[in-house]
Amino acid sequence: MILVTGASGQVGSDLVPRLRTQYGDAQVLASGRRWQPSQSGYEVLDVIDHPRLQALVEQYSIDTIYHLAGILSAKGEHHPESCWHVNIEGLRNVLKVAKDYQLKVFWPSSIAVFGPKTPKFNTPQDTVLAPSTLYGITKVTGELLCQYAAQRFGVDVRSLRLPGIVSYRALPGGGTTDFTVEMFYAALQNKPYTCFVRPETRLPMMYMPDAIQAMLQLMQAEASALTVHTSYNLTAMSFTAAELATAIRQQVPGFVCRYRPDFRQAIADSWPAVIDDAQAQKDWGWRPTYDLSIMVKDMLHHLSKRLKSPAFYARPCPETPEVISC
Repeated sequence: MILVTGASGQVGSDLVPRLRTQYGDAQVLASGRRWQPSQSGYEVLDVIDHPRLQALVEQYSIDTIYHLAGILSAKGEHHPESCWHVNIEGLRNVLKVAKDYQLKVFWPSSIAVFGPKTPKFNTPQDTVLAPSTLYGITKVTGELLCQYAAQRFGVDVRSLRLPGIVSYRALPGGGTTDFTVEMFYAALQNKPYTCFVRPETRLPMMYMPDAIQAMLQLMQAEASALTVHTSYNLTAMSFTAAELATAIRQQVPGFVCRYRPDFRQAIADSWPAVIDDAQAQKDWGWRPTYDLSIMVKDMLHHLSKRLKSPAFYARPCPETPEVISC
């Protein structure tokens, strides 16, 4: 049985339905810090509570954990102690139970592991990891913890350095690349959008269906084929904020995007512009499906339907440091 932590976050909101479609509803247990009365197959779990995590693993005979719970980059800068505590202690607890119960683990790292000294174009798999954010520091630490657990205790833990993720299912949750999703919301509501990074800011990005497919593909790969035990570079496309605005404008004429960089610009500037994920392609056959144009059309199609639902507007956009997917 599969346990997903941080199940109501950006990645979890898409991953849980996909896993249930593939393996059956009864085989996937969703979890998070807050009770979700509308969800079946859900348990309250704070990942820093090791006894509770262990109890759920035993109660449900868990054999695989997708550990998505964590605090994202922008929120991590405002709440550094919580960011460290949740991101590191939560992962350590998952790796402990994985060792004790011989579990398989997926944990998402991030392009936040890179820093100003990292090559910005064609960033290689093995390169300088010197992040300028605490979130990035927790991701580098997490990668090393995963590698240690694999080499020292034989834990089957797998990881991807996720780029910015674009998704219509979940609201933005405190990431530096949230401007991408916010731009779509503004366009569909006929509102001008003020972007918090400069128009020429180029970042590696990925549409959520590709991200979910990459996770499942990596988890299904033969262990003997995997040569990276920290975290695999992963990407699908790279575009600037202005290029995204232009692509949206081609589908929503009249969309206006202005630019007013804030503290997140410095975070974005410290990240690569184009990622080299050749090792993922070689080891387990990674190939993306969506480019910018296809993603924009699909995103607008799905999000326009969701925005027509009154229930969607009723969902709060958190302003406190939620424990959400990475």
